[in-house]
Amino acid sequence: MSSMYRLHPITETGINDEVSIGYDAIRKRIEEKGIIDSILVCEAYPGIPEDEIIKGLSPLAPSLIIKTSALLKPADELEAFFQDYITDDRVFGFMCHKDIKSCFDAEKLKDAADSVRKSSGLVLIAGPGASLLTDKGTLLYFDITRWEIQLRYRKGMPNWLFNNPEEETLRKFKRGYFIEWRMADRHKLSLFSNIEWYISADADPRMIKASSLRSALKRTAKRPFRMEPYFDPGVWGGQWMKRTFNLPAEKANYAWSFDGVPEENAIILSFGKDTVKIPAINLVLTNPLPLLGEHVYGRYGAEFPIRFDILDTMEGGNLSLQVHPLTGYIQHAFGMNYTQDESYYILADSEDSSVYLGLKNGIDRDEMEKDLLSAEKGETSFDAEKYVNKFRAKKHDHFLIPAGTVHCSGKGTVVLEISATPYIFTFKLWDWGRTGLDGKPRPLHIAHGLRNIQWNRDTDWVKENLIDQEKQIHDSSDYGMCRTGLHNLEPIETIRYTIRKEATINTEDSVNMQNLVEGQEAVIESLDGSFPRFEVHHAETFIVPASVKQYRIKAVNGDAVLIAARIRK
Repeated sequence: MSSMYRLHPITETGINDEVSIGYDAIRKRIEEKGIIDSILVCEAYPGIPEDEIIKGLSPLAPSLIIKTSALLKPADELEAFFQDYITDDRVFGFMCHKDIKSCFDAEKLKDAADSVRKSSGLVLIAGPGASLLTDKGTLLYFDITRWEIQLRYRKGMPNWLFNNPEEETLRKFKRGYFIEWRMADRHKLSLFSNIEWYISADADPRMIKASSLRSALKRTAKRPFRMEPYFDPGVWGGQWMKRTFNLPAEKANYAWSFDGVPEENAIILSFGKDTVKIPAINLVLTNPLPLLGEHVYGRYGAEFPIRFDILDTMEGGNLSLQVHPLTGYIQHAFGMNYTQDESYYILADSEDSSVYLGLKNGIDRDEMEKDLLSAEKGETSFDAEKYVNKFRAKKHDHFLIPAGTVHCSGKGTVVLEISATPYIFTFKLWDWGRTGLDGKPRPLHIAHGLRNIQWNRDTDWVKENLIDQEKQIHDSSDYGMCRTGLHNLEPIETIRYTIRKEATINTEDSVNMQNLVEGQEAVIESLDGSFPRFEVHHAETFIVPASVKQYRIKAVNGDAVLIAARIRK
């Protein structure tokens, strides 16, 4: 079973187009177009060095080369300009709604645009914001996935706008998440219909005609697909994913698997015999209506509102004790539209499996606050079990965690986290006295947490509202259907399907995200032949766009159990 999990799933596009791999092939294809007296506008997502693009294309012998980084406002001015969005916190900033043009010096932009206009021969403009200089020439877009950006941060790459190569990765991520990526996504979307060539630049650059990519995205928004997962170790990480997914053994553990977070993950698209990796967010931004469905798009806009990821503490430790912000708080404090409601679906268990959830009956609030603050200062160790319920967790249990509920997964547990998409807004209350893998204390946010804890969610309330909330909807020789959540305070509805033979499912005008939580394999089929047969294997997360409307799931070699999430109406 473990060997069937696909680490690099490919989405077939049915488009047989040439993929130019490497700069030699890219230059050859550009030269075939005839560019002697032309302008190459090389837009780039932050994280792709301009020098890399210029080195790759300079054999074309441009008469003028412009780096957009030379046109930015001074570094100290940018730091001050964005200070309200950066904040002093290590983790949290404020969502930035500025446009990319605001980062540039107006006079420098004007002078550079004049130079482009007056120049003869080939002009090469490279970097984020390149298209601000001219609306003529050939537009190329160099793209990169968020995960690759984070790996480059860890290796010392600074943020695009800030001279901070030595800054800790947490703070670099914050600057990307709240500022740079937001501006870059909006700018990318504004250009997307006009791009002539698209270059995937995570590794060796791969270029495809942008018209082929746009067609591929339209097709992907009408069929089931998987994203490429990535895995990361952590202080509490376990061994289950390493064994089950055949992951590289050199890592001490794997704490997280992300294969259901379009904002972070990639999609690998096939074009003939070759593939191109793109950020999955491109699909969300360019095809939100067929992907999300009318009522989901109407509520959230071009944002993917559901998140699946795996937390592995098997032979590891407890997660940090935590709470997530209430909706009003996340809007006011961080500029987000909606909050990080969560749930824990137990994918695998052990004798030690447990979940901490809600407060114990009759606790002294003032005493708990005092003990948390004392532990934060390192004066004492926080006695979590004095204040927080600890429940035995078994495979297929589903613990519901609306924002404001104190919680964490215990050791010896594999959790499929089914949540709303905001994914960094965790207020850690207690981290069991640990340091991070970087040797630094992991950031706690006691003040934020205390403002959001819902103190009425005690043992009785949790048992009545957040545990064992299953309701059987259908049961036959073909399939069983059970609603497992989420709580009414949360926007997501979850259904567990036990497929004995087959079941026909309606998307209910919402994107469906699913995971095969038990069984080796299942098959997803179109009722009208509009998409090819799609196979899914144990623990794989996949997406069924709302536009599919109806689809059939078939069991293969025994029962298949899937958990599905959608936005309830």
